[in-house]
Amino acid sequence: MMAFFSGLFGLRRGPWEMVATIIISLGVVMLMQPFVMWAFTYSFITTLVGTVMFIVVSHFRE
Repeated sequence: MMAFFSGLFGLRRGPWEMVATIIISLGVVMLMQPFVMWAFTYSFITTLVGTVMFIVVSHFRE
């Protein structure tokens, strides 16, 4: 667990890619659920932010 947080604070690629992937997954889940309108409304922007974040952090050092 400490390695994960030290990777986040050290700007390492692995932990940040995992965070971006979780954000993308959250956006897809928000898109597919039929119950909460605000979640559906913000699903595209959440997925977009996760995708752009993944592109940016893929340039971080290992």
